[in-house]
Amino acid sequence: MTQQARQPLADAFRLRLIVAGSTPRSRLAIENLRSLCRDSLGRPSDVEIIDIYQQPECARDYDVCAAPTLVRLLPLPVRRIVGDLSRRDRVLQALGLPPPLPAGRP
Repeated sequence: MTQQARQPLADAFRLRLIVAGSTPRSRLAIENLRSLCRDSLGRPSDVEIIDIYQQPECARDYDVCAAPTLVRLLPLPVRRIVGDLSRRDRVLQALGLPPPLPAGRP
């Protein structure tokens, strides 16, 4: 495999969204994450949604004390974003990405 072929994987995001059941807040966080990945990441991503009611050990493993929480495992450093991810500008900032351009701007 060439260096160029490996590059996209090196820049990939590895994200885990920890939710608590299928509450309205959990469903909103899932939809917001899907929208964010589709519209704003611009690079490959490995996304997993984990329900702590079904996998309670994951709350400990990912050091999560509130749900929903988005955990960015890669690129390092690990970051955690608590909430339903509805403030896209803040989520992008926490992920280390530039905010979206205002509508009508190139």
